[in-house]
Amino acid sequence: MATRTPKHLATSILRQFGRRDATELAICRPYRLRPRHIHISARRPSNDAPRVPHPKLPTGRAPPYQARAAPLSFLVGGGVAASLLAYSQLAEDNPGVVDRAPASTDDRDPSLPRFRLADIRKHDASSSQPWVTFEDKVYDITDWIAAHPGGDVILRAAGASIEPYWNIFTIHKAPHVREILQQYQIGFIDAADLGPDGLPAAETVEDPFVNDPIRDPRLITHTAKPRNAEPPNEELDRTFKTPNELFYVRHHMWVPVVEEAKAGEHLLSIELPDGEIKQYTLEDLKTKFPTHKVTAVLQCSGNRRNDMTRHAGKTNGLQWGVGAISNAEWEGVRLSDILADAGLKVRDAASPTPNSSQIPNTEDQVDANAFHVQFTGLEAYGASIPLAKALDPRGDVLLAFGMNGETLPRDHGFPLRAVVPGHVAARSVKWLSKIVVSDEESTSQWQRRDYKSFGPNEGANPNWDRAVSIQEMPVTSAITGVWVGDCVRRGRVPWMGTSDNSTTTPNGSRILDMAAVSKKVGFTPKPTDTNLPATPCPPTTPADEPVAVQGYAYSGGGRAITRVDVSLDGGKTWDQAELVNDRAESPHPGNKAWAWTRWRYVGALPILTLPTDTTCDTTNTAERSGCHDRKAPKQCTTLVVKATDDAYNTQPENHRGIYNVRGNLATAWHRVKICPRCTGGGGAAGDGKGGLTWSTGETFGCGFRKEAEEVREGMRRQGVVANGGNGNEGSN
Repeated sequence: MATRTPKHLATSILRQFGRRDATELAICRPYRLRPRHIHISARRPSNDAPRVPHPKLPTGRAPPYQARAAPLSFLVGGGVAASLLAYSQLAEDNPGVVDRAPASTDDRDPSLPRFRLADIRKHDASSSQPWVTFEDKVYDITDWIAAHPGGDVILRAAGASIEPYWNIFTIHKAPHVREILQQYQIGFIDAADLGPDGLPAAETVEDPFVNDPIRDPRLITHTAKPRNAEPPNEELDRTFKTPNELFYVRHHMWVPVVEEAKAGEHLLSIELPDGEIKQYTLEDLKTKFPTHKVTAVLQCSGNRRNDMTRHAGKTNGLQWGVGAISNAEWEGVRLSDILADAGLKVRDAASPTPNSSQIPNTEDQVDANAFHVQFTGLEAYGASIPLAKALDPRGDVLLAFGMNGETLPRDHGFPLRAVVPGHVAARSVKWLSKIVVSDEESTSQWQRRDYKSFGPNEGANPNWDRAVSIQEMPVTSAITGVWVGDCVRRGRVPWMGTSDNSTTTPNGSRILDMAAVSKKVGFTPKPTDTNLPATPCPPTTPADEPVAVQGYAYSGGGRAITRVDVSLDGGKTWDQAELVNDRAESPHPGNKAWAWTRWRYVGALPILTLPTDTTCDTTNTAERSGCHDRKAPKQCTTLVVKATDDAYNTQPENHRGIYNVRGNLATAWHRVKICPRCTGGGGAAGDGKGGLTWSTGETFGCGFRKEAEEVREGMRRQGVVANGGNGNEGSN
């Protein structure tokens, strides 16, 4: 009597072998299979490459079809016929599976099914199982949607190729993003739908960034879509309050479009712990509640990430310089006022926390120390802060609609945003549409699996649940401007001898700022009389070579900066900078020190040996006394700054001790290397002075281009793009 094959037996076998945690089969118990990753990239990763865990499954597991199993003929013992049977039965459950064996010219993994494009398109945003394609592969992103930072944004690509969206969201073009995607692979596009290049026909999609605002061309752009940009150093702290058009831009997606004429109708929803919801229009907020102003810094947790990359190791995320921080005066209503009006009842925070047996029956009151305020923006971004911070009468948490005396710009949250002074800017949600008071943090990707920091040893796959979300920021400081030599002697430093901190001297000449742009600074001009004899270079720089330095310092939690230490010799000796008293002149400082502190310093550089560009082609000992080998290494010095706040918190000496692969909270001493070079002429014969140039080389934000290129090349060798994204649509 013929034995009938049980229904779906082959399908069950195929699925079991497709799972990474499959160890046994019902009909083949003695055999164990060793799964093999299927990599999207053509080059096979090294054996020590970090494996990205599946966000929805325990470590070591992955969705179906992740692993390569044994050939189907081995599994069911029936050769080609059994393979056909397996594919046909799989097709009954998944109509998109091609009901035939792969073509003889198809040398791709035979254990994975093939899908026709027409069937893939059925798995669009309306499907319960959305799929996307990348190159010639098919991915089921059902489980990725909840873990994806943009939430439903990824559904725009459902049923089609994800590549056109990655061409728009360029921040996704990083190896680790592809490693995440590969975990969701379920098969390949059928060869019949592939062109001669082995890929399907290119698709075009609507650009969601087409309505983004026009930005100031002076901003240094890290990614265009979404826009992430910082002001150049020469503009960053030119004034106490950063102009709106130069305030750093940090986006995860496109800028929502809200018609200005209808901004007053913008709706904010407040949901209380008992489920009660109250709604306010922007007009309600402006007319029913007192308006407050506060001057406060917003700083990305990735500020100075490029420093950590250059001095400690590769990091994932936007390679910010020192400009992912800005200072502004915000205008809005207090969040505490809105929550009180909405009916939130809070247990008296001044009374001691009762024992569990003594807790009064006050179910309508919440403990501010145990609850959170969740914010959600129009573009799906979400984050939260402790309720205690929101209710703190000295915390100055605002729902802001104004910035530096103007209507809130679109790039910075129009028509309404949260401003949480002293906390990481990731909690100051833009385009605010919903607030929920909850007994748990926001469940968004940006709260639970981003904007956290880890120990230097935790590697590429840290325990996200163990780390706490970043809230208050640590103390930091940075150098933003340097002037050397004649720039100082000739009064070209704007804040020396002036009171208005203008950017030009009284005669209208521009400053030279080598920490900001590609310029040679402090040079001695070449003589106009070409008949003057050449002057040999002195062996060292002058003993009194002046230097002027400026920058900012800031600490979170409202802690004031009390001291800024400056070193001109790499940290061997120190002096103190002068703190600019901007806070005293600010009409709306807030209840604590929420703004940054700008600082200034003037000193004399250490004496350095001078390599020269001239060649030593003389045998005369006297003439050779000032001649240097042009191939000799540069003798440079490093300017260093570190700040201390009123709790005596100070910055760590280096980034190695605080290194984390996310590159968050890069707050180590800020260093700027400057190097002298003798040009070999420019003075009267025998006066001992030659032409002298000081430079840092070309710069890019905070990272000096020469150094940054070296780091970028090293990161390329390690398979990491230095200015790429982080797999979470950009981080911090």
